[in-house]
Amino acid sequence: MKITLSYGGGGEETQKLINELFYRYLDNEILKKSEDAAVIETNKKIAFTTDSFTVSPIFFNGGDIGKLSVVGTCNDLAMMGAKPKYLSSGFIIEEGLEYSTLEKIVKSMSDELKKIDVKIVCGDTKVVPAGSVDKIFINTSGIGDVIKENISASNLEVGDKILISRDIGRHGAVILAKRYGVETNLESDCKLLWDEVKALIDAKINIKAMRDATRGGVSAVLNEWANSSNIGIEIKEENLKISDEVLGLCEMFGFEPIDLANEGTFVVAVNSEDAKKAEEILKKFNENASIVGEVVDGNRVVLISPWNTKRIIELPKGELLPRIC
Repeated sequence: MKITLSYGGGGEETQKLINELFYRYLDNEILKKSEDAAVIETNKKIAFTTDSFTVSPIFFNGGDIGKLSVVGTCNDLAMMGAKPKYLSSGFIIEEGLEYSTLEKIVKSMSDELKKIDVKIVCGDTKVVPAGSVDKIFINTSGIGDVIKENISASNLEVGDKILISRDIGRHGAVILAKRYGVETNLESDCKLLWDEVKALIDAKINIKAMRDATRGGVSAVLNEWANSSNIGIEIKEENLKISDEVLGLCEMFGFEPIDLANEGTFVVAVNSEDAKKAEEILKKFNENASIVGEVVDGNRVVLISPWNTKRIIELPKGELLPRIC
């Protein structure tokens, strides 16, 4: 069975799609009220974010556009010290998409939501003529309760340490390989990050800044921090963890791993006294977590090689690989 334009018309077919598919996987007491807007209660400081997902292909090693749409928005909340709580979801579906494909995507979203007790409480569906979009686009917005305040890209000070939660470049490399037909067993790092963040918060780590290294990769995060805090950052190349598969794909296509997108990897800045403890905590989740550098005087991001040579890491220019998320 294929999705037809009538499924976006607001009538019987739309109700069938909502009741038999979306409610089947995303059901909760707020969503099923089917109001024009969800009414939710909160008495705390909240974080609010939104993101749109257009990844191509929509299924890839380690995930799909559904998983990505939940993970991406929940991780953006987590990076501000907020426990994800409620999401909205908007679907733009191309006429002719197989119903079974849509079901796989929605089930994937449901599986991720259950992992951290998050609910999709409102949504929207549009079906557009064939050729108007590439299969399916998804927008998710998210609200979370702020558990740890004052996390900001402008907080960095000289002496702070920079950590990365795992090996880098996996998601971008997987999409690259899939798109160009390169066979690989490499899987995207696409995953929820709240457990790692909560562990740092519970341990009372003095977190200065956090950012998931999505589009633009680690190099984009570090340059944004250097600009926001008016400081320099030095990274030791030998401390960057990169899998052999990612290195091989980068050599094949001429990319830098530090520029490639990640979807389950974050960069965190902490004060120097907490760095080793933070590293130990993150290693419990991934053995490749490591302290990679520190904040210094200046206004540039510098990569130091094992031979002590230095090169400036700039913001990536242009679009290395379109539609990776």
